[in-house]
Amino acid sequence: MKALKLFLVVAVFGVVFACGEDFLELNPQGALDGSALESPDGIEASLISAYSLLDGWNGQWGNFGPWARDAGHWIWSNVASDDTHKGSDASDIADITQVELYQWLPSNGLFDDFFQSRYEGVARANATLALNDASETIDPARKAEINAEGSFLRAHYHFELWKVFKQIPYFTQADTEFRKSNEPDIIPNIVADLQTAVADLPTTQAEVGRVNRLSASAYLGRVQMHAGNFSEAKAALDVVVNSGQYSLVDCFHDNFDADFDNNAESILAVQFSVNDGDPNANNANYGTRLGFPHSGSPFGCCGFNQPTQDLVDAFKTDANGLPLSDDEGILPENPAAQSYNVDPRLDWTVGRDDVPFYDHGAHNPGWIRDRNFGGPYSPKKTQFHADQFDSFSSASSAGAWGPQASAINYNIIRYADVLLMLAEAEVELGNLERARELTNMVRARAGNCAQGAGGSGAEIRASLDDASITWANYAVSTYDDAWTDQGAARDAVRLERRIELAMEGIRLYDLRRWGTLQSTMADYFAKNNARSDDDISKRRYLSEAFQVSDIHQAYPLPGVQVDLSELDGVTMLQQNPGF
Repeated sequence: MKALKLFLVVAVFGVVFACGEDFLELNPQGALDGSALESPDGIEASLISAYSLLDGWNGQWGNFGPWARDAGHWIWSNVASDDTHKGSDASDIADITQVELYQWLPSNGLFDDFFQSRYEGVARANATLALNDASETIDPARKAEINAEGSFLRAHYHFELWKVFKQIPYFTQADTEFRKSNEPDIIPNIVADLQTAVADLPTTQAEVGRVNRLSASAYLGRVQMHAGNFSEAKAALDVVVNSGQYSLVDCFHDNFDADFDNNAESILAVQFSVNDGDPNANNANYGTRLGFPHSGSPFGCCGFNQPTQDLVDAFKTDANGLPLSDDEGILPENPAAQSYNVDPRLDWTVGRDDVPFYDHGAHNPGWIRDRNFGGPYSPKKTQFHADQFDSFSSASSAGAWGPQASAINYNIIRYADVLLMLAEAEVELGNLERARELTNMVRARAGNCAQGAGGSGAEIRASLDDASITWANYAVSTYDDAWTDQGAARDAVRLERRIELAMEGIRLYDLRRWGTLQSTMADYFAKNNARSDDDISKRRYLSEAFQVSDIHQAYPLPGVQVDLSELDGVTMLQQNPGF
């Protein structure tokens, strides 16, 4: 069941600055009077409207449409890290190339699109909280739950903004002036809202897609990890792990298959649907449409978000199935020529030539728009199977871009992420053997299935030693020796996060909080630029990248929003340093 995906417009109380001061007063389309909104049904509808912004897309095209607003942050975290290239070709949405090359300007409309979308979410959450506060007819127990759900959503949208911009203002339902200083640290506000959610939410929800006490606790753990509060993070994450309510699904790929949406590993997911009556497939995963392989493929468009050689190389393993160091060379584009073992998660994550792409047949060079620009690889985690073409794509939606919008949920948090965050916290707290145990849970699952040669979605899950697999030597194993070195343990957990969560919108934010963004990106760019001009793995345009420095711990605030924040001659939004 796909729940909480409803394009509903209700009257909301103010949004931040976008597009001029008239944006502070939203004119509702199909207005409801105050008594209807303040009724229990009206408050519930307002809450669903707040949930619906989890995908970042409210149908407003803005500067670049849904791409910068995507729930999975493929531009902000994948392309801006060592995980993916912008892809496509050099001329197509060059503003994303500027993000990839760290040529960040406040005038880039992508920043404004993201800013507007998340503050729209804040506005809807606050509208719900205000209606709920004013209601005298709603059941008190439900009123407390709505307050908890609204508080969680407000925390989420603000945290989304914080991850990207860092210095942003926090808004509550009590605010009446929306030109507000962004100097205070908002992490305490986010934590307080999440603590409200943890205290007042039920442990389970009857309707999928709604936050519960455990998903709020998982999210609280994530925020505390970003704040560097490892003891607090451990406490929140332990609640989730010790509950027994979530578990790793048997096959890694089940997390990216619409037939297995809302499975035991899914802690909180954006709910997507197609063929649901919307002729434009707006309830589908709209923001990932650009990431489908290009027109030579069964998908027909568009060739963005292409995995890097650096990411592919991270999946190399030794004879024992443990990760190889970065200096062990690169995997060739032709899998038949490779001499390394690889983690089976590689071919669930990256489309490689001559390797089956689910049940679509082998990935081939014709699926790449410009191999010399974006490289030879395609993303896989957001793509559907051939036998899901009618049921989980927008192929039958009149007016849609063919089949590119899919019904595959996006997991905001899944259990593997929780296990690895907890493992990281345990490393920092000196509990190395507990960290090894948690990491091994994720690695053990990775060995349960590999991309096979089956002709349908039900048949593609194969064992690692399946005789039909001729394109790779799959090997992955657990860490069986005790962890006694904190630095080595830290490196192991961080690498595990990269390969397990690759291309899920997490990488850049991990690098920032680890304090390794500058060194990682410097090594990444240097490695590329050191390759000879005839090296097929070299992306020549990366030589134009700006030097990554301290200023890149945050993206620049949209210049238009800084300008519009002036109050009584004072600019309330202070631009991030260096921009």
